[in-house]
Amino acid sequence: MFPRGIIYQKGISPKKGEIGLHPTFLVRLGYLALRGVGAGLIGAVTIALIFTYAPIIKEEISFVLLGPKKIASRVSWEPLKADPGSLVREEAGRFGVGAYFSIVIPGIGAASDVVANVSTSDPKEYLAALEEGVAHARGTYFPGQGETVFLFAHSTDSPINIARYNAVFYLLRKLEPGDTIIVFFADKKYTYEVTEKLVTSASDTSWLATTGEERLILQTCDPPGTTFRRLLIVATPI
Repeated sequence: MFPRGIIYQKGISPKKGEIGLHPTFLVRLGYLALRGVGAGLIGAVTIALIFTYAPIIKEEISFVLLGPKKIASRVSWEPLKADPGSLVREEAGRFGVGAYFSIVIPGIGAASDVVANVSTSDPKEYLAALEEGVAHARGTYFPGQGETVFLFAHSTDSPINIARYNAVFYLLRKLEPGDTIIVFFADKKYTYEVTEKLVTSASDTSWLATTGEERLILQTCDPPGTTFRRLLIVATPI
């Protein structure tokens, strides 16, 4: 590994030949250790990537294979009769969410409970909320109050958390005007229709403002798994 003397001398040494290298035991041990560390790092990174992006890969595959049918088939379009609260809770339960506050998006097969009154400026608070579901922005209104209802699923903590926390809204970009969004709140069902889909800067907070009209705004990061921009879906009551 550390040869001494002349290895090749022009005009004297043959053009072809072999050189035997005999590294010491410590050198060989160090080489094997480096190989082991390298293989371990590659394995750790691979596992981390699988863990990080498994939720959004699952959403993509599910959408391609099953499409919106997997959840649209459970939507009830019949007028509520008898005890409205009981029927709403029953319908919400079919999606695996509660009727207290939750969202269902048939077009992308998404359903999640919503955590109310979450700060949009306190990472510790909204990251904790996003572990439980979608977050409702503090200072915005609730369904039925005639103003802006702002729900978000995004993270600005780290690349790992970005991919994990925004998986619920990962397929929002596939929604188009005319698609339906259902929100369950306080044992009542509210149905909205998508009217706009747009991308804004990460610092744009104008959409949190009141307008005097009820609208539902869903926000996630764009492109998926980054924090560069925000994708907004705007919907109005049907």
